[in-house]
Amino acid sequence: MDQLPYIDEHSQQVDASADVVWTSLLKVLRREMGGSAPIARILGCDPAQGTAEFAGRPGDAVPGFRVVEADPGRRLALRGRHRFSDYALTFVLDGDRLRAQTHAAFPGVLGRLYRAAVIGSGGHRLATRRLLRQVARAT
Repeated sequence: MDQLPYIDEHSQQVDASADVVWTSLLKVLRREMGGSAPIARILGCDPAQGTAEFAGRPGDAVPGFRVVEADPGRRLALRGRHRFSDYALTFVLDGDRLRAQTHAAFPGVLGRLYRAAVIGSGGHRLATRRLLRQVARAT
């Protein structure tokens, strides 16, 4: 997998076994990202559609992200791209903390504008933290 520039990392305490956290993470990803296919199509995402039975296996997808690495109970690496960005979101279960690491490249003028709108505005930070809180609540 190509290296992308580091963007940020967020974490959330999770008081559950690794298996429970893994199951909750997959459930939240299916629920929260499953409905984003229209936005993924507008942005020209690859992938634009999710896998019908998303189970977090390499090759499985939710709109905007494809699983490129899965170590159940430990690490889930997602990758995607669209007109304005090439990006990766990696979830790492580290003891009692679930971490979400983001890497992304934003080529060209439109990419820089998109970065300002998504990263610079704080929207990415809010969305990532919300996702982590939802996983913690689902455990």
